[in-house]
Amino acid sequence: MTWTAKPIKHKGESRIAVYFEKNQDLIARIKQVAGARWSQQKTVWHLPDTIENRERFKIEPLKNSLPSAEGIIQIEKFKQWLRSKRYSESTISTYSEALKSFLIFYREKSVVEINNEDVIIYNNEYILKNKLSASYQNQTVNSIKLFFITIIGTKIDIDKIHRPKRAKLLPNVLSKEEVKLILNAHSNIKHKTMLSLIYSCGLRRGELLNLKPNDIDSKRGIVIIRQSKGKKDRIVPLSPKILEMLRDYYVISKPKTWLFEGQNVGEHYSEQSLQSVLKQALQKVGNKKPVTLHWLRHSYATHLLENGTDLRYIQELLGHNSSKTTEIYTHVSTKSIQQIKSPFDDL
Repeated sequence: MTWTAKPIKHKGESRIAVYFEKNQDLIARIKQVAGARWSQQKTVWHLPDTIENRERFKIEPLKNSLPSAEGIIQIEKFKQWLRSKRYSESTISTYSEALKSFLIFYREKSVVEINNEDVIIYNNEYILKNKLSASYQNQTVNSIKLFFITIIGTKIDIDKIHRPKRAKLLPNVLSKEEVKLILNAHSNIKHKTMLSLIYSCGLRRGELLNLKPNDIDSKRGIVIIRQSKGKKDRIVPLSPKILEMLRDYYVISKPKTWLFEGQNVGEHYSEQSLQSVLKQALQKVGNKKPVTLHWLRHSYATHLLENGTDLRYIQELLGHNSSKTTEIYTHVSTKSIQQIKSPFDDL
């Protein structure tokens, strides 16, 4: 197998992009690396830019890419604490890498001497200077705060640290007509059912791929989503129409472990393949928008709101902790906006 790897910047983060011809064995191996993700935008697998990953893919290490000996010990303690609290490996990797970057910046200073002023200097002299994203800055500050409270036992006062304003981006929403075209694009029953289930239940990509046959409760008319974001279970209503589709799919595919399996029995259907299913559907219907699987979830929530569903129920169906997260859909719902008459019409 041949591959090439190089450091890249992706969404403000330092990552290592790994390029290779499509190979299921190599994809499976890359998925086992903590923090590995597929970028639909760059069409490449990318990993955290760590010392271990640079060694793994034979990339020259960065100068001064290690914290002090004390810093290395403290990072390991932080990882152990996160694992004891059952944080996901992805979160552990993200938090520990953010902390490592900070401690590399202060490698000549004792960890216990670091204070609020040092965090502000790091924000200005490293994050802003390197034009890293606002979300990365917030992520780093959260990591530093948690580390100092739990491991060092000192408090970093976040209120005194300049946090960037979050960009107020509206969710991308498709019309019902656009959704219908996309969901009907595939003749393959498996592909059609996967996309339809995401929209009909407002699922995240990982939630769909982690469904098991028994999670479809046809008698109660619900889908059980287990241990989703935030390690929470929730239930969503099962459309009679999607139930018929699932029954047709089940007769043909006879899934064993997962509701949607890969080429081999008991194997997870890959995120990359699911992205390709959507991409092919868009090509078939001639939709040139940069649609992602999450657009279907956004569209589900917005269409529920436009149908008159109470925002509190939508919050429960989506699995949001805060109602503020769900309220963003009120800004893209066209139900009220369409009733407003433009003064232009009176000219």
